[in-house]
Amino acid sequence: MSNFSINVQQLEGNISKIDIGGYLDAHTFDEFESTLIDLFDEGEYKIIVDMSEVPYISSAGAGVFIWAHSQANNNDGDIVIMKPSANVSEVLELLGLDQVFKIVSNLEAGLKTFA
Repeated sequence: MSNFSINVQQLEGNISKIDIGGYLDAHTFDEFESTLIDLFDEGEYKIIVDMSEVPYISSAGAGVFIWAHSQANNNDGDIVIMKPSANVSEVLELLGLDQVFKIVSNLEAGLKTFA
């Protein structure tokens, strides 16, 4: 199991960027969920999640994205997934989440989704 890390950065236009590192699974999803709850409590609903350092996502991790997508959309926001690893992309595709989420390859593309 790899170490898990989360870093939140505020960008222009009330957009937040979350950098996740490590496995997003049953042992770590609650920390990600807690971070999202804090952002939502602050009225931040435009979120880019950098997944480039996430080698694995479980159904528990994917479930947080589904919940967050609903919360963000209900508040005129969105969750954008940036640079998912090949393994994470495969899981997102298998779950059909590549049809639900905007998936971008860089920050500029992520920011443009909110323009």
